[in-house]
Amino acid sequence: MSVRRVAWNLTSELSPRTLDVLLALAATAATVVPTLWPRPAEWWVVALAFASSAPVLWRRRAPVLVSFLTGLAMTGLVLWEKPFLPWGPLIGVYTIAALSGATVRLLAVPFIGGTVYLSLVMPGEETEAYRMVGTAFVAAYALGTSTRARAAGRAERAERDLRLEQEQEAAAARERTRIARDVHDIVTHSVGLMVVQAEAGSAVLDVDPTRARTALDAVAETGRTALVQLRGLLGTLRDDGPVTRTERPSLAALPELVRRTRLAGLDVRLLTEGRPGKVAAETEVTAYRVVQEALTNVVRHAGARAALVTLGWTATHLTVTVADDGKGDTGSGGGHGLRGMRERVTAGGGVLRAGTSEDGGFVVRAELPRGVGEP
Repeated sequence: MSVRRVAWNLTSELSPRTLDVLLALAATAATVVPTLWPRPAEWWVVALAFASSAPVLWRRRAPVLVSFLTGLAMTGLVLWEKPFLPWGPLIGVYTIAALSGATVRLLAVPFIGGTVYLSLVMPGEETEAYRMVGTAFVAAYALGTSTRARAAGRAERAERDLRLEQEQEAAAARERTRIARDVHDIVTHSVGLMVVQAEAGSAVLDVDPTRARTALDAVAETGRTALVQLRGLLGTLRDDGPVTRTERPSLAALPELVRRTRLAGLDVRLLTEGRPGKVAAETEVTAYRVVQEALTNVVRHAGARAALVTLGWTATHLTVTVADDGKGDTGSGGGHGLRGMRERVTAGGGVLRAGTSEDGGFVVRAELPRGVGEP
């Protein structure tokens, strides 16, 4: 590991205050000690050496003021003492480049250049001194600029990581909501059908065993279908290895849904209007769940004998309508599950309307954007 890397790791672990104290001590020692050893200088020379380095301790609080004070003291010091490098002013310049805003940095550059030039002209330094001191100040400013860029990069990465974490949390919340809705739809639909089919089989068990057996077979089939759907859905919550997952429902599964609902004794028909085309996957799921929940409500609460499911296709929208010939909106039947349907439809950018039809039944209508281009 390089010396630079070791130094960077050490400084990264220190608190800003501790680092400032160490820098101030080092700069003061490097500037003051040559004025005391091997031969002590005049007291004002020692004082100027101290003033050109010790203010580094407050460099973060007032970088411009610290740079001005250390530079002024160093300009006076070089008239009597020639330090190897002006450590205090160099640290001040580094701090301005690293911590100050763009305006301060822009205004500080000519001031720094003028002060350095004055400190070289007054004692009549040779050309070599100009090159060495100028290079040192340019390096200090460049190092400060690099530090500022690294800090900005770290802040940007931290903000990006925070934003990514928030997006992941939001996605997880949406996924939990989706799973909760799907579980609700599967359970209420399947259990509702099973209850109706079981009651129908029980009612005719003594007088028509064949019909009762058919109803019980329908109960078993509905239960098996629900278990497969739940197993595939809940498999998305597992993280202990690969699982078998079923595909999410689509428009192609509507005929099977209609068939299972017929087994519960409801005469359901599926009608298509317009030219079918492609829709977004989420739109297909939403359309299926709306039909599923609406038919569940019809079977459990409407007292209906028949229902009509209509898929209306346009260039931009898919309209799903479920109408029955039941009791209409009684305030306790047809409205069950409407809130969940409305939330699902609204989340997909659609609109859901529900209410009593003109002939007294109940109608659920969902207008869903297709989510793809022209058919």
